[in-house]
Amino acid sequence: MNAAKRRAIFERLEAANPAPTTELHHRSPFELLVAVVLSAQATDKSVNLATATLFPVADTPEKLLSLGEDGLTAHIRRIGLFKTKAKNLLATCHILLDKHGGQVPRHREALEALPGVGRKTANVVLNTAFGEPTIAVDTHIFRVANRTGLAPGKTVLEVERKLLRHTPPEFRQDAHHWLILHGRYVCKARKPDCAACVIRDLCDFKEKTA
Repeated sequence: MNAAKRRAIFERLEAANPAPTTELHHRSPFELLVAVVLSAQATDKSVNLATATLFPVADTPEKLLSLGEDGLTAHIRRIGLFKTKAKNLLATCHILLDKHGGQVPRHREALEALPGVGRKTANVVLNTAFGEPTIAVDTHIFRVANRTGLAPGKTVLEVERKLLRHTPPEFRQDAHHWLILHGRYVCKARKPDCAACVIRDLCDFKEKTA
């Protein structure tokens, strides 16, 4: 896929959704961090249902720690891997208070040092909370990048690097959101909705649906 076609893809995604953002509900970098940690192997809808009761009572590291493990799990027990996530979040809150003044760090190394935070989660926080032009490659973006030919790669990191290299600078801030939403609602795993796709004629996927 050449540069002109890649640019056209992002121009169309922008025209269809000029102000994309995460579907995870949050009001602060801390709430976003918590929501993204909870979202691993879970739907955004299930996370939003949990944080709707959690955040009113625990919107800071101090308040979340005061809940304790039992209090926290009472809010998140319907989310997959909730026990592990609860332990990770409590450990993360201790680190935020001990090393970062209770604030979410805006540096990749510090974020990835937090329990339960990997490269993808760090990229989401850097992009959405702090406006960094990062691209967090999840299963949706990995599929879209490979299926369309936008940035094919065998690994998540390879796709991320190709997207950063080939995405025009003016689109890098929002590319993550456009691609994940496109993968979630249009370029779906089992049966892509090619008839409703705004980039259908630009996509390299040969087995387009009617």
